[in-house]
Amino acid sequence: MGGMLLASSQPEPALSDIATSAAHGEDSPYFAGWRAYDENPYDPITNPSGVIQMGLAENQVSFDLLEAYLREHPEASDCGVGFRENALFQDYHGLKSFRTAMANFMETIRGGRARFDPDRIVLTAGATAANELLTFILANPGDALLVPTPYYPGFDRDLRWRTGVNIVPVHCGSETGFQVTAGALQAAYDEAVAAGARVRGVVLTNPSNPLGTTVGRAALEGIVDFVARNGDIHLISDEIYSGSVFAAPDLVSVAEVVEERLRRGGAGDGGRGVAARVHVVYSLSKDLGLPGFRVGVVYSNNDAVVAAARRMSSFTLVSSQTQRTLAAMLSDAAFAAAYVEANRARLRERHGHIVAGLRRAGLGCLRGNAGLFVWVDMRPLLEEATVGGELRLWRRVIAEAKLNISPGSSCHCSEPGWFRVCFANMSLETLDVALQRLSSFTDTWSKSIRN
Repeated sequence: MGGMLLASSQPEPALSDIATSAAHGEDSPYFAGWRAYDENPYDPITNPSGVIQMGLAENQVSFDLLEAYLREHPEASDCGVGFRENALFQDYHGLKSFRTAMANFMETIRGGRARFDPDRIVLTAGATAANELLTFILANPGDALLVPTPYYPGFDRDLRWRTGVNIVPVHCGSETGFQVTAGALQAAYDEAVAAGARVRGVVLTNPSNPLGTTVGRAALEGIVDFVARNGDIHLISDEIYSGSVFAAPDLVSVAEVVEERLRRGGAGDGGRGVAARVHVVYSLSKDLGLPGFRVGVVYSNNDAVVAAARRMSSFTLVSSQTQRTLAAMLSDAAFAAAYVEANRARLRERHGHIVAGLRRAGLGCLRGNAGLFVWVDMRPLLEEATVGGELRLWRRVIAEAKLNISPGSSCHCSEPGWFRVCFANMSLETLDVALQRLSSFTDTWSKSIRN
C-alpha cells in the first residue's frame, strides 16, 4: 500500500482554524527578508555577491569561548558518560543541577542584584515556547496583551497565533527614545477596554529587541506601578538579552524592582500583591549564543503559575543531555563570570564598529547599550514618510545592496524609516563587506532622491 497516493476527485479536507490562520505572521517583511537570504546566501568564496544576513539576532562573537571550554572539559559533552541515565530519565521539573546552574547564571548577569530560586524555574524549549506558555496561562482567546512598540516581529506568532490572544500596541516614539511612558501605556489600556477587550497583561522586552536599549529604571517602575494599580493585569518581562548589556546604563531587571518592593512593603506589596503578577522569561539563545540548544526559562513568584507552567512544559521539554552539558558549563562559576565579562567587551567593540561604519555611510542610529543589533535611522532616504515608502526602500536594499535588514514596520514601529540591523551573527570581515555595500547604496540612493 506504500508509494504514491492516488489522485482523488474529492475536495481536500479542511484544516483547523489555527493551521490556516494568518496570525503566524510569516508574510511579514521580517520573514520575507530571511527567505531572500536563504535563496541567495552570501559566502566570501563561493557566492561573494549573495545576500548578507543582517536580520538574524544571533551571537557568534564569543562562540570560541564555549568551544574552548568544551575542548578543555570534554566530559561535559560526552554522550557516552551517563548515557543510560540521560536516555531514560526525563522530569518535567528539569534536572536540579541545571536549574541551580541557571539560577546562578541569571544572578551573575544581573550583578547579584536579584535572586532566583531554582525551584521556581520552569524549563522550556527556548523563549518562544516560554512566552507562548505564559500567554496560555494568563489569558483566554480574545483577551489582550499590551506590548510597547517597536517590538520583536516574532511576538505576532509567539503571543497570538495558537493562543487566540490579541496584541494591543503601546505606541512609543523617537521623541522619548522609544521608551514606554505611563501616558502611552494608559492610553493603550483605555483604548482596549473601550473596544471591549479584557486586558490581561503587559509584555516587555528588556533589553529591547529591536532597539538595543535597556528600559530605564523610572520607566520600569512606572510599568510596575501600572500593573499594581490594575489588579487583574500581569507583567511578562522578556529578558533574554540581559547578559548582553555592554554599556551604561546597566540593566535594571524587573526581578530587582520586585525584590526591592517586597523589602519595602512586605509580601503583599502594600496589599497589591504585584510580585505574584510579575514573570520573567529568559533563554540561553542570545547571551550564550546557543539557539540550537533550545533552552528557555519561565520564572515566577506565583505558585499557581509555576505549577501550571510545569504541567504545560511537557509539550516543550529540554533534553537531558542538553541540560547535563550546560549544567557542567554554567556550574563553573569562574568560567561563567569570565564569559559574561568577555562577551560584553566583544559586543561593545562590535557595536562601536558598526556605529562608526554607519556614520561613514551617512546614517545615524538610536544610542544603544545592549543586544545584538542597532536601530538605524534611514528616514532621510525615504522618498515619502509612509510605510509604503519604507518598504520600497527595504526592497531596494535587498535587491541592490544585497543586505537583509528588518524594516521598522515589521516591528510595528509607528514612525516609518527605522530599521533593525544585526551585527553579531557574522565575522568582522563580512560586517565590513556589508557596511561597504550599505555606504555605496546610500550614496547612490541619496543622489537619485535629489535628482
